[in-house]
Amino acid sequence: MLYAVAVFAPLLGALTAGLFGPYIGDKASQAVTILLMVVAAICGTLSFLPFLDGEGLPGTVSLGTWMQVEGFHVEWALRYDTLSAVMVAMVTFIATLIHIYSVGYMSHDATIPRFFGYLSLFTFAMLMLVTADNLVQLFFGWEGVGLASYLLIGYWYDRPSACRAAMKAFIVNRVGDLFFAVGIALVFLLFGSVEFPEIFARVHEHVGDSYHVLGGTWHALEVIGVLLFLGAAGKSAQLGLHTWLPDAMEGPTPVSALIHAATMVTAGVFLMARMSPILEYAPHALGFIAFMGASTCLFAATIGCVQNDIKRIIAYSTCSQLGYMFIAAGVGAYQASIFHLFTHAFFKALLFLGAGSVIHAMSDEQDIRHMGGIWRKIPVTYAVMWVGSLALAGIPIFAGYYSKDAILEAAFARGNAVGFYGFLCGTVAAFLTAFYSWRLLILTFHGTSRATPEKLAHVHESPAVMLGPLVVLALGAVAAGFAFEGSFIGEGWLEFWRGSIVNAADNTVMHDMHHIPGIIGLLPTLVGLLGIALAYVMYVARPELPGRVAAAVPRVYDFVLNKWYFDELYDFIFVRPAVWLARTLWQVGDARMIDGIPNGIAALTTDSSAQVVRIQTGSIAVYAFTMLIGLVLLVSIFLLFR
Repeated sequence: MLYAVAVFAPLLGALTAGLFGPYIGDKASQAVTILLMVVAAICGTLSFLPFLDGEGLPGTVSLGTWMQVEGFHVEWALRYDTLSAVMVAMVTFIATLIHIYSVGYMSHDATIPRFFGYLSLFTFAMLMLVTADNLVQLFFGWEGVGLASYLLIGYWYDRPSACRAAMKAFIVNRVGDLFFAVGIALVFLLFGSVEFPEIFARVHEHVGDSYHVLGGTWHALEVIGVLLFLGAAGKSAQLGLHTWLPDAMEGPTPVSALIHAATMVTAGVFLMARMSPILEYAPHALGFIAFMGASTCLFAATIGCVQNDIKRIIAYSTCSQLGYMFIAAGVGAYQASIFHLFTHAFFKALLFLGAGSVIHAMSDEQDIRHMGGIWRKIPVTYAVMWVGSLALAGIPIFAGYYSKDAILEAAFARGNAVGFYGFLCGTVAAFLTAFYSWRLLILTFHGTSRATPEKLAHVHESPAVMLGPLVVLALGAVAAGFAFEGSFIGEGWLEFWRGSIVNAADNTVMHDMHHIPGIIGLLPTLVGLLGIALAYVMYVARPELPGRVAAAVPRVYDFVLNKWYFDELYDFIFVRPAVWLARTLWQVGDARMIDGIPNGIAALTTDSSAQVVRIQTGSIAVYAFTMLIGLVLLVSIFLLFR
């Protein structure tokens, strides 16, 4: 019962604010949605605690039959196991804090009920996704978060940039969703079911199955694994399908926090863990996942080093951290992947909401080049941003240290080429992460202020309703790592997960990661400290160095600043040809051919009629002469063809 309440309470809040907001007003809409989110968070946490204590019993909460079409049967049920319980507790807790924070951040917005309704709808869609007991229900939640993200990214629809960002997110995600839909179809064709219990119980029966397509033979589970990952790559912004993520910053800052910390981007990582029984029998698919995750991890970290928008820097850090999670999934350490997802939720929500507090203090300024020297004026925001950055950089005792290091240790312990590639990219990214995190802190809070005198005069700390969630998240960013390490990836991991994540008999990475050389475990921390030191040298001790470096390698700098030109490449390959084709079909196919033919016939008829009308003179002689000509023609035709 508690579990179902945790899932459906946000839906009730969304319906109340969305349908009745104009009648009950702003305050009531906020109160209802927040109250129901608090209820959801309490119920979600209480549902998770039994698994933490080792007493949780996996099962399902049946809500009835959803679809019954001949042999295709889909139940509407909530899956209750460790993986789902972890996600429900995390999503409801983080979303509740974001709802509370939004009271202060959106206080001057004109359509508050709509905003809070969208937030709660987003939360509900994510909860449906993580509690699904079959692929169709999961796809329902999957598309739900896509719809909600579109509504929230384009929330300020009077801004053209927000509308473009919302459309971009929606379209790019449809690309990934197409692969996911094909993967679901292949699962049904292979197993005859979309229900997780039946699929997972019969995976071993289909290990040798193959598809014969395009003149080749393809291992069935490998194909399904790759398709599922490509679907996940869209939602989780992996390399190639990542371009929507930084543009999503056009939405309000609480939306950015919700998308990047608790919903949307974590859906793909969850999918990899949920489908681990299939992926364990698809080693080549796992290798591809690890390779793409490692490449994304490094790629996004390089871009974060040169961005100047405070939210975009944090957005690219999300993209990079998601790469870490896919490295873990690709080397078979799904538990470490979910552990990083869990800890990341705290410090990433903290960083985004902290950035929102900075933006609020700076009168909506987001460019860190126009900040500086404000830490004394907003000390609480400054302190929590330090906590979030320490956790993100993986400094010991902070949450990110435990989960990020576990991923790199698992990648090294895997012992194959793709594992080493993941370890190498992850280690370099750890250095870059620490560098751009302290670049952000230094340029935002320290040095001489570069803000205009008007903005500097109005810098002020955020209200308590915004600072409260920041403090709570800061506590999570400190404690979540060491508090949950033992259960998620420590000696008790097997009892904790209780089969909700599956590792094949030959997958010993969860054991091997604890028995690697000590220097490997220390390396991420060492490179993180070096990254912090480099940021200090370049932006405090020698502030002229960044300009010199950019001038020394202008092409490299422009390449990274322009995000490796992915947007320009896609514009050249996809957008321009599509626009050209659309204009051609419109101007030639539609205007000249489809409309041209009937319009031409109509014009010919009109012109002919105009000429015929000219013989209507009213003269009997003319009419008689015309009749005589017609009679001559008829007689001639009769004589010619008789």
